[in-house]
Amino acid sequence: MSAAVDDRMAAPAAGNVPEAQRATGLRLVVRSLGRDRAAILGVLLVLTWLGVGLLGPAVIPGDPNRQELADALRPPAWLEGGVREQPLGTDHLGRDILVRIVYGARTSMLVGVSAVALAAVAGALAGLFAAEWGGAVDEVLMRVADIQLSIPFILLAITVLALLGGSMRSMVLVLVLAGWVIYARVLRSELLYLREVEFVQGARALGASRLRVIFRHLLPNTAGMIVVVATLELANVIILEAALSFLGVGIGPPEVSWGTMLADGRDYLTTEWWIATLPGVAIAVTILGVNLIGDWVRDVLDPRAARA
Repeated sequence: MSAAVDDRMAAPAAGNVPEAQRATGLRLVVRSLGRDRAAILGVLLVLTWLGVGLLGPAVIPGDPNRQELADALRPPAWLEGGVREQPLGTDHLGRDILVRIVYGARTSMLVGVSAVALAAVAGALAGLFAAEWGGAVDEVLMRVADIQLSIPFILLAITVLALLGGSMRSMVLVLVLAGWVIYARVLRSELLYLREVEFVQGARALGASRLRVIFRHLLPNTAGMIVVVATLELANVIILEAALSFLGVGIGPPEVSWGTMLADGRDYLTTEWWIATLPGVAIAVTILGVNLIGDWVRDVLDPRAARA
């Protein structure tokens, strides 16, 4: 009987009204994006780099690790000595900067999105178990999170990457280990509040199972928060991946990383500036786009900002 009552209470949620609400919500999101020029710029920047990462190797073919010592330290095409075949110049080994930036975009986007998605799932599950089961489960998970936060990230990353090697899989694992805590703590604090709200208490009183309450009431009301945190964390993950590669413990050949390109050009900053400056600009533009989108998503999904 209780399950039937719960189903009748939830029936309108599966009808036409929520569909109309979703359509209205989508229109409001599009309208909000149209009014926010900074968000439009962020979307364009991120879509550009996603396109470069996905389609760039097909449009700009070439081997990013191919060395031509005779063409080493060639300047960009707009400077004296540059050629159109290598519009952004070459590095100290004669490798094409443009081709390497294109492949570096693929690496940064793949590592960033994978690490953020896995960290969000792991952190959300940890926060959900901690808030819903409480007691010893909550204590153990939060103490593990405290231990995680007490370990300097660079020390943890160097240790893990030294043991597993500087592969893309190892880099994603390191970034997941570093990033799951924020999702767990944010989701736990929100769920501790939501579990006491009237509609959740009403569902429990009607006999809804714990899993039903979690998937029908708790998680849908925290999805927006997870999306906001993930969007803001993506920029941080891209920076961390570049920093580790710059230090020489991150992704190594044959994969190309913007951080590795920065490390290659640090000895030539005063003479052949383009070797380090151009991948640095790529990192800065990508982070700018992600942050602009993150600010817009936060404003859209934050009820207090929406009311204001």
